[in-house]
This record gives sequence, C-alpha cells and structure tokens, in this order.
Amino acid sequence: MPVLALPFPAVDPVIFEVGPFALRWYALSYIVGILLAWRYMRLAVQKDRLWQAVPRPGLVDIDDFVTWGTVGIIVGGRLGYVLVYDPLTYLANPVEIFAVWNGGMSFHGGFAGTVLAMVLFARARGIPLLTLFDLAGIAAPIGLFFGRLANFINDELWGRPTDVPWAVEFPSGGYIPRHPSQLYEAALEGVLLFLVLRLMSHRFGLLQKPGFLAGAFAAGYGITRSIAEEFRMPDAQIGFLPGGFTMGMLLSGPMIIAGIALMVWSWRRARAA
Repeated sequence: MPVLALPFPAVDPVIFEVGPFALRWYALSYIVGILLAWRYMRLAVQKDRLWQAVPRPGLVDIDDFVTWGTVGIIVGGRLGYVLVYDPLTYLANPVEIFAVWNGGMSFHGGFAGTVLAMVLFARARGIPLLTLFDLAGIAAPIGLFFGRLANFINDELWGRPTDVPWAVEFPSGGYIPRHPSQLYEAALEGVLLFLVLRLMSHRFGLLQKPGFLAGAFAAGYGITRSIAEEFRMPDAQIGFLPGGFTMGMLLSGPMIIAGIALMVWSWRRARAA
C-alpha cells in the first residue's frame, strides 16, 4: 500500500431527507449540470457575432428543449446501462431499472437518447438540426463534469489499482488504492473538452459551420473517454474485452469516426457554400 494513499472522503450520498423524499448528490449533479448547460446555450444564441447569418434557435426554443433533452438523457442513459452493461441483473429484478439514484447511467445511452430528442424537437419546431446539435455539443461537457463528480461521491466507476501518491481507497473497491478515474474523466471530458469547444465556438467562429462543433464534441468525447478508460476498471459483469479493450472504448470508437466525418463534411460544405 502506498504511504500517501488517500482515504475515500466520508460524504453522505443523501444531502437531506424529508419523509419519503431524499435529495441525493447524484440527482443534484444532474440537475445542476442540466441547468448550467441550458444557461450556456441561452447565452450562446444571444451573441450575434458567433453566428453571422446562420439561422439559430430562439430563446423560447432553448427553454422548451430543456425538457426534451432531460428526458433523452435520463431515459437513454438508464436504458443504455441496463441493456449494454448489466442486462441479466435487471432482467432478474426489473424494479431496479427505475432506481436511478443508485447509479448506473451510460453516457453513450444518454447521448443516443439526447440525439433522438433533438431530432424530434427540431422537426416539431422547424429549426436547423445541425445547429441544435452544435449547441448541445458545446454545453454537454458541463453536464459531464458534474456527472463524473457524482460518480466519485457515489463510490462507483473507480479506477484500476495503482501506487500513485493520489490513489484513493474506495470502500466498494475493497479499500485498495486506485486511480480516482472519475476525477480524471471530470477533468478530460468536462473541463478540457469544454475549453476546447469554447475556443472553437467563441474564438474561431465555428458555429457558423453547422455540424462542425457537434462532430468535434463526439470525436473529443470519444478520445478523452478512451484515454480515461486506460485508468478505469471495466464493469465487473463485463470485464476486459479481447485485446485489453473495454466496453467504453468499444462504444467510443464509432463516436470518434462519426465525429471526424461530420467535421470534415461540415467544413467542406461551408467552403462550397
């Protein structure tokens, strides 16, 4: 055991309880992430210099989309985890599917659910789909940051055993010093990806190339997630895949390819126009 291994912070996952109602850090992180992402999207559509003549959703559209996006995140994220990561457990006890406060959300499932919500919302409102994709892409790292912090507090998705000085002894990980991979992901998928997309959208004007930032988010997330997977333990019920890959890497690969393809297509389309 490394001398400088850090004990897991004793944070009660329940903030407070009133009768049958309990507010948990896990739920609060999703609420805060969604609200801040909504505010960030509102600020972006109000800045004319970012758009020039490119059509964009109005403030009312952004306000109304929050409900659609929230449903897509929660339903898609939960179903993605249930169907991909642990179907046998939930098949044996279907009631647990609804116990989202215990953790068990898949980003890739939430991504798919949000994409479907955006497609339906854009068709219903008659707004440019690619632009809505871009707005969601530049705001998504905010939610990812808070979601990964919630994973840390929830004592889940911890990392592989290590002897680095900042290793953390997670209770559910057998008190073995491990990489705090949730914090790595918060830094990579949340902070770093947010800053890169912020630079692209506000400094280089890439919101004027519909679809480019959506592709940049997809590729950027796939890359940062794959890096983090090198330090994160795979889900016990799946384990490592052949070649040392993990399910997270496998699902991130298509996102990287699709994201790069969308960026190239958007750039060429803008140049041709």
